[in-house]
Amino acid sequence: MDIGGRLNRGVNITFINPWIKYYLFFFSFLFWIISLVIVAIGVYAKIQKATDAVRDTFVIDPAIIMIVVGAVMFLITFCGCIGALRENIVLLQVFSVSLTILFLVQLAVGVLGFVYSDKAEDTVSKFMKKAIVHYRNDIDLQNLIDYIQREFQCCGWITYKDWSKNMYFNCTPDNPSPERCGVPYSCCTLVPGESVINTMCGFGKQSLNQLEASKFLHPAGCANKAAIWIENHLLLVGGVVLGLALPQIGGIVLSRMLIGQINEEIKSI
Repeated sequence: MDIGGRLNRGVNITFINPWIKYYLFFFSFLFWIISLVIVAIGVYAKIQKATDAVRDTFVIDPAIIMIVVGAVMFLITFCGCIGALRENIVLLQVFSVSLTILFLVQLAVGVLGFVYSDKAEDTVSKFMKKAIVHYRNDIDLQNLIDYIQREFQCCGWITYKDWSKNMYFNCTPDNPSPERCGVPYSCCTLVPGESVINTMCGFGKQSLNQLEASKFLHPAGCANKAAIWIENHLLLVGGVVLGLALPQIGGIVLSRMLIGQINEEIKSI
């Protein structure tokens, strides 16, 4: 029921707290704007990809994920914005229930990931190994792997020789690729004094043993480096999780409070 434009006769008494109403509105409006930005970035990335010569072969397309996540955020926050502004119980119910479901799904995934950590690790391992195979087939995937390898100073998933699973870096003698038995440039260490890395620095490095390879690249796999990083940054990881959870919990609580106040207002008519 929409009572946003109702005119009260006699004494103007309201059960609706304007602070809760407008705080929920601006809260939803902020994330509504963020959702539009996410969709715009996803659409732009997809258009750029469509005009690129690189062929999409990987199952998970980051651009599609961004568009879907942004669209879901847009619909939920739109209900929150209009529901709060117009004091519409139906839209506020949709907003509250959607946020609750979203929060419970995230909570369930987190708990299952913790309980079945071995299976979760195995799933991530399969994802990364498949990503290595399709490294040259998807520009988004290529950029993601290069970013991970640069930031964690690692190469491959378990070892730098994982790159032999990619057809371009495969070490077989009949491989015609100029990158045969090499690794991506993101595996390489920066030479002192050089601000720009040589993109051909990884050529032929798989033929070296680990000691020799360590002079030119980061031979350790990203699996161990990522695990060490998480152990050393548990406070940051917890902060990110809390940062994702608190806005959702806040939205649920505020919307339920506003729904209760609107119902009280309706009963007083």
